[in-house]
Amino acid sequence: MHFPKANRFTLGSKIDDVFLNAIEYCFLASYSASAEKIVLVDRSIARVDLLKLLLQLAWETHALDAKKFMHLSEDLAVVGRMLGGWRRQLQNKTPAV
Repeated sequence: MHFPKANRFTLGSKIDDVFLNAIEYCFLASYSASAEKIVLVDRSIARVDLLKLLLQLAWETHALDAKKFMHLSEDLAVVGRMLGGWRRQLQNKTPAV
């Protein structure tokens, strides 16, 4: 994704970091024990939500054009639904303590 030079090392860098953190939490959750999975999936959901917020900020400051913003927002909505389904599945499988 191309960012203007003024935003590349601030907002662009933060978006990259948050995106990589979300992927990392998903990866860790896929290999962790059942009790830890819910926590890691929750962290991943929080990162995806933060990513949505940062992309909206990038769009509002004109660092990201509307077409790219809409495309990324649609993809993140799909990812959010998938993570929410994974979380619901884990909650139904894991007995309440």
